[in-house]
Amino acid sequence: MRLPFRGPSRTATPSATATSPVGAPKLEAIWTALRTVIDPELGRDVVALGLVYDVTLADGVAHVTHTLTTRGCPLGQILQDGMRAAVDALPGVEDVEIHLVWDPAWHPGMIARDP
Repeated sequence: MRLPFRGPSRTATPSATATSPVGAPKLEAIWTALRTVIDPELGRDVVALGLVYDVTLADGVAHVTHTLTTRGCPLGQILQDGMRAAVDALPGVEDVEIHLVWDPAWHPGMIARDP
């Protein structure tokens, strides 16, 4: 099953129009938090690397769908722990569920170019 890439465009920030219940973060805040998670090998954040495919928020639970550069990535758990900690620190997030997928496969063309 192929998931569509629903992350932010390579040239723009995610929409700030996502609606959230009072006290819950907007999706933009979650994407911003994920940008603080840096891949130590590549020196770029997981969003700029194109590793995060989708973010949703329902009933205080943030769902982050992502991939890794390779199946054998030795930093997979570190990146997932970083994503979980960054999003969990947001006010209104009660839980974070991290979903690792391999389809579509990551490739270097998914890395955002610096402006």
